[in-house]
Amino acid sequence: MSRFHLHVGVADLPASIAFYQALFGAGPSVVKDDYAKWMLDDPAVNFAISTRGSSTGVDHVGIQVESVEDLAKLARRLRDAGESVVDQVGATCCYARSDKTWVRDPAGLAWETFHTFGEATTYGEDMGPRDVPSERGRCRPDALATCC
Repeated sequence: MSRFHLHVGVADLPASIAFYQALFGAGPSVVKDDYAKWMLDDPAVNFAISTRGSSTGVDHVGIQVESVEDLAKLARRLRDAGESVVDQVGATCCYARSDKTWVRDPAGLAWETFHTFGEATTYGEDMGPRDVPSERGRCRPDALATCC
């Protein structure tokens, strides 16, 4: 099963955890000093919040897949459609280890497709939405600097 992924930058993590816990009717599956994540089945979403970005609001969206093969298939589909994608192998981000493919939609929103294969003890500081090429291969200067 694939999961929709949404990462939101927040200013007040404890208040945001309380809000989303009430909204989802469940506590987060991961809580760190700067990050929280819910792995929900209804709706099927990997929802993350953090204080890591330079602004609040939607940081990026994505699709979490179950296998390396699913990730390769999704990346191939994007490439076949003529999209500029950036692959990232063995990324450490959001306290997890993942392989990723990044792309931007026509409006400039960063999409992360990824397969997570392990946990990490640090948040990670690898590439993120700001490093994803936008139109004509340029990076958007206003994009956020978070890793996932």
